[in-house]
Amino acid sequence: MARKNYSEEFRRQAVDLYESTPGATIRGIAADLGIVRGTLTDWVDKYGTGRKTAADGTGVPNPVRSRHGGVDSPTGQAETPEQAIRRLEAENASLRAETAKLTTEREILRQAAKYFAGETNW
Repeated sequence: MARKNYSEEFRRQAVDLYESTPGATIRGIAADLGIVRGTLTDWVDKYGTGRKTAADGTGVPNPVRSRHGGVDSPTGQAETPEQAIRRLEAENASLRAETAKLTTEREILRQAAKYFAGETNW
């Protein structure tokens, strides 16, 4: 099989497509572009920002492995264990707040469903 050479612009655009597409996977983007998954992974390691758009549209740390070792913060800098603990505690608090909000919304929807189910006279 002949080795293909891709321009740097194409590589950067492929990485940008992967990082900015909500819920995209390396496998899916590589298949769409007709390139090998390992090649795209290498490009993400080299040209990536370290951030990925999750399926819900929020930015998350890129799940692709990092070659420079150490723990990476969302900003791409190596972080100390104390910084990691603070970041994770803040993330935990945020997730707890989101869970409480979703629980409240679920309860409101449950009550609305009971109300409307009681009004039907079939």
